[in-house]
Amino acid sequence: MIRSFRHKGLEKYFSRGTKQGIRPEHERRLRTILFALNSARTPGDMDLPGLRLHPLSGKWDGFHSVWISGNWRVVFRFDGLDACDVDYLDYH
Repeated sequence: MIRSFRHKGLEKYFSRGTKQGIRPEHERRLRTILFALNSARTPGDMDLPGLRLHPLSGKWDGFHSVWISGNWRVVFRFDGLDACDVDYLDYH
């Protein structure tokens, strides 16, 4: 289950369906990712076709990333069975 967000626009989209704060062209992809992440119990549960799951390092050590498009990613970490600090960013 998703326990916390870093990105307020993504949190509003997840909880209220408000598209303000996310890129309109990412809406369908984000819906798919957030649905999967909310059901996930481990980072490995996000290793779905096309998501390109990979662990991060450096300042993002402990986080995992899934691909949205181009340089856009959803990053997250797990604390127990919950996804935490879910963020939506262009990190390249």
